[in-house]
Amino acid sequence: MKKLVILVSGTGSNLQAVSNACRSGQIKAEISAVFSNKATAGGLDFARQAGIPAFSLSAAELPDRQQFDRQLMADIDRFEPDLLVLAGYMRILGAEFVNHYAGRLINIHPSLLPAYPGLHTHRQVLDNGDTLHGSSVHFVTEQLDGGPVIAQSQIAVLPGDTVADLEARIKTAEHRLYPQVIQWLVEGRLALIAGQAWLDGQPLPPQGAAHF
Repeated sequence: MKKLVILVSGTGSNLQAVSNACRSGQIKAEISAVFSNKATAGGLDFARQAGIPAFSLSAAELPDRQQFDRQLMADIDRFEPDLLVLAGYMRILGAEFVNHYAGRLINIHPSLLPAYPGLHTHRQVLDNGDTLHGSSVHFVTEQLDGGPVIAQSQIAVLPGDTVADLEARIKTAEHRLYPQVIQWLVEGRLALIAGQAWLDGQPLPPQGAAHF
């Protein structure tokens, strides 16, 4: 069975969705370990309660970013993961780390990339009067939130929406989207080839697969 390692920084709602999908058989893989850069992350508590090995590594424990990344790589590689899943992991990972896991490192970002990389995406959508919002799953590259998009989910921005409203609906959509993309990778249907995402032997368009 394929092995997943998941990185979180917060409550781990996408971790929980992936875990549920593994238990139900939607994802034919197992979560081997969960790592966080924050010892107090709720995702670690969930993992431990689910019997999943859970670890924290703080930047304060290492002298610099490169040493942090190398230590995290060493810790992760003990579990020999087939796929590394970022699920709300809020620390930027360096080029050495990203290249070490090239083609098997994915992230979910709460915007319709390439719009709004980085933080505070819901607020930017509201401030700019956008009528559509969503999430993007992408391969991770050295460019922040700039790797090839695999698939996106869309939601409508409704009159009177707040940041909290958008966040709640985005998360609901993400919990459907991320397990599907992970299963594509587990099945070998999805690959990163020459800097482009390919699904079922065909290159995907810049916005990824059809919207979910």
